[in-house]
Amino acid sequence: MRDVARLAGVSEKTVSNVVNDHPYVRPATRARVTQAISELGYRPNLSARGLRSGRTGVIGLAVPALRENYFAELADSVIHAAEEHGLSVLVEQTGGDRDKELVAVTGGRLRFTDGLLLSPVGLGQRDAHLLDVPFPLVLLGERIFGGPKDHVAMHNTSAAEAAVRHLLDRGRRRVAVIGANVTDLTDASSASLRVRGYRRALDTAGIEFDPQLVCPTPGWNREAGAAAAHALVACGVPFDAVFALNDTLGLGVLRALDEEGLAVPEDVAIIGFDNVEEGRFAVPSLSSVDTGRDEIASMAVQMLLEGINTKGKPRPPRTVKPKFTVVERESTRLPR
Repeated sequence: MRDVARLAGVSEKTVSNVVNDHPYVRPATRARVTQAISELGYRPNLSARGLRSGRTGVIGLAVPALRENYFAELADSVIHAAEEHGLSVLVEQTGGDRDKELVAVTGGRLRFTDGLLLSPVGLGQRDAHLLDVPFPLVLLGERIFGGPKDHVAMHNTSAAEAAVRHLLDRGRRRVAVIGANVTDLTDASSASLRVRGYRRALDTAGIEFDPQLVCPTPGWNREAGAAAAHALVACGVPFDAVFALNDTLGLGVLRALDEEGLAVPEDVAIIGFDNVEEGRFAVPSLSSVDTGRDEIASMAVQMLLEGINTKGKPRPPRTVKPKFTVVERESTRLPR
């Protein structure tokens, strides 16, 4: 910093003000300092800055798996949202394992961050009290509601209802749902909430629920979606539409139906959930529900930053949900 100040002809304090983006620096002075920083290849000592300010300028993001499209794109959205506030993001994968999720909220990595965004899968409603931790934390997803921390969730049930209604409005009456786990519809998992929306859409349309059209899967990936679609065709139950509980399942369904000789959407219409980028480039392109991923990331980072700025001062936790939209593409759009 001393070398930068000497080259720019300013004080070390002025260099510090430029590095920390203080607003009251004259443009000409800022330009000289920026040029000197570039010429000398100066990089601020983040560790020293953190010791002085009590902050690292880094937030954590703990997600189940980055190989899953939704979480990879969510991480990308969080990184962009954090950059708007001058923050970096430390990402870790928990594999949806309860113990690893607990480590994320109690482990040593917390000293490298100012707060944490957590998308739990292994932790459930009964674990809400374990999240009453003395540092900024924001929850993402549908596993824990009414907990002690701010929460950004989705409109899972009403969005799923809108997705199924989209199929029904196009004349489909035998809608299979792939990815469900209906052993217990009282929990707050994404699958259960989306199946409730599926059931609600059928009830509103006066269509009798057929349990044979509910297809559980061991996971929410392409292989599971393809296997479920093959099994559905093999069992001979008639269907003319599929609601896949996420887009990755839907992409597997697209592949399997093509292998079975069924045309999409002529024979079977398909809609997914999450509106991941890959769905736009599938053949045919995949209709989906856009749950507002960028807005989820922006809301979560903003809420976390509020907690950081108030140094964890207690206040009532908030739950927010962005708007959703149904995105029609070729998999539900019949040629004119």
